[in-house]
Amino acid sequence: MKIFRLISIAIFFIGIVAIGYAEDNPTLKVIHSRKSVRHYINRKVAKEDLLMLVKAGMAAPTAVDRRPWAFIIVTDKAKLEELEMGLPYTKMLTKAGAGIIVCGVMEKALPGEGKEFWIQDCSAATENILLAAESMSLGAVWTAAYPSQERMGHVRKVLDIPENIVPLNVIPVGYSLGDEKPKDKFDPANVHWEKW
Repeated sequence: MKIFRLISIAIFFIGIVAIGYAEDNPTLKVIHSRKSVRHYINRKVAKEDLLMLVKAGMAAPTAVDRRPWAFIIVTDKAKLEELEMGLPYTKMLTKAGAGIIVCGVMEKALPGEGKEFWIQDCSAATENILLAAESMSLGAVWTAAYPSQERMGHVRKVLDIPENIVPLNVIPVGYSLGDEKPKDKFDPANVHWEKW
């Protein structure tokens, strides 16, 4: 029991040191500041900023460097409204002013057993986009299309996406109202050293 208490105290102090380090490190500061933004100011996002986000997405690691992704940037209000209508968690798209749809390109995916790595690759690209948005003072949130056949079908229909392209998610992007705050999700109980 005494050892457990000592370990808990050590983890607490390590956490305090890590928090201080995160405040001085710009990359860690962005990571710890990221939040899911669902409330937006109705303001247009510059095309250059949207391209910068997609460029950040393409900097993500991929299995065997296959880069099995494609990105659709949507700024047209009518298209954003259409997307909203069939996706239960994107009711903020038109207010956000832009959406980025991250898609898996099956022709670029690994063959055989490795095919499903496209999901990890496109998820890494998505996280890069979310972090880049935070660093650029933009708000963004990951809303899922995959694996729901209904949601994927809706996104495909609205954006004329071929069947061999899989829409993983729709990311609303815009200027936050400032309602959302980052969450401290660190839990030492989820950390295991050397073995489970």
